Amino acid sequence: MVNIFIAADYCPSKRVAAEIEQGHYETVLGKIKQIEADYKIVNFECTVASDDDTPIKKCGPNLKCSPMGVDALAYAGFNCATLANNHFFDYGQSGVEKTLAQLKAQNMDFVGGGVNLNEAQETLYKTINGETFAFINCCEHEFSIATEQMGGSNPLNPITQWYAITEAKAKAKYVIIIVHGGPELYSLPTPRMVETYRFFIDAGADAVINHHQHCISGYEEFHSKPIFYGLGNFCFDLAGKKYTSWNKGYMVKLLFNNDKVAFELVPYCQCYSNPSVEPFERESDVLDFKKRIQSLNETIADAQVLAERYGKYLEKGKTYYKTALEPYRSRFMQALYSKGFLPSFLKGERKYRLLDYLLCESHYERLVHSVK
Repeated sequence: MVNIFIAADYCPSKRVAAEIEQGHYETVLGKIKQIEADYKIVNFECTVASDDDTPIKKCGPNLKCSPMGVDALAYAGFNCATLANNHFFDYGQSGVEKTLAQLKAQNMDFVGGGVNLNEAQETLYKTINGETFAFINCCEHEFSIATEQMGGSNPLNPITQWYAITEAKAKAKYVIIIVHGGPELYSLPTPRMVETYRFFIDAGADAVINHHQHCISGYEEFHSKPIFYGLGNFCFDLAGKKYTSWNKGYMVKLLFNNDKVAFELVPYCQCYSNPSVEPFERESDVLDFKKRIQSLNETIADAQVLAERYGKYLEKGKTYYKTALEPYRSRFMQALYSKGFLPSFLKGERKYRLLDYLLCESHYERLVHSVK
């Protein structure tokens, strides 16, 4: 029997950062340290950087921590950090190198990130209790993707991952895929995510785990192999976020025995009134969590309902996304446009030309290259 413990997004910010910088690791992660497992994995949702490091230009925040952010994970018993996420390259090559150096200093494994694309795409092989495991980590494309010359994260590409899974299956008994992706603050997987993650199982993966949405999603068993569509935040303090979906999550214990994969869910609250991660102890909290997960699982199991829910989600956010394509740049002008007081320039030939550029693979590649 081998049990592997997997946690989601860790970013030591705000109150958590203050505690960690004072060496109060037990305050933040003391209860996680008590959880026993043969191997513990967490997503390192930031980069190690100093005040001298320059943040890259991107949309969204640039996240960083001091080397003590890694030390706190080692204290809690984590053995491995996944680095394929949208913040690993937030402080450029310097941040990548400092993060890897600190992980190595703490004898922690890492996967999904490196000083170049070749290193970022490497599969992590680990022998645990006599069984060989292969870990593959990738993320959706944002501003962190590695290149042949620069560091960053391993991009999600089902073709590349198929080759990686096929190779890993020949070398290891078990293959685990960990993905960082999905719409933020949306508690269901998209139909594309379901299709892709099931494909990974068909390709030979024994389990697929996803995070990134900052809220929990459900799970399913596909061909008797588990797929978890969103673990929520693990430890991510954010001003103005308390007692919300942002502050709840669950960790997964994967149990491997005689070619079979079982699992346990460990629900918790994080950064409620205290800057800490605390597994639920009250029966009422556990019961509410189970009801929520059951509801999500029922939706995931019905492809038509899942598609309808996603369609409503897309409709709700379409005006926000369209503002990025209109010439209105100030918040005031964007607000007027969103309320219908200003006209849209996305119509006629211009609209269909843009659609062609986004839908056609060949046009899309040229569009992305031109914008870059």
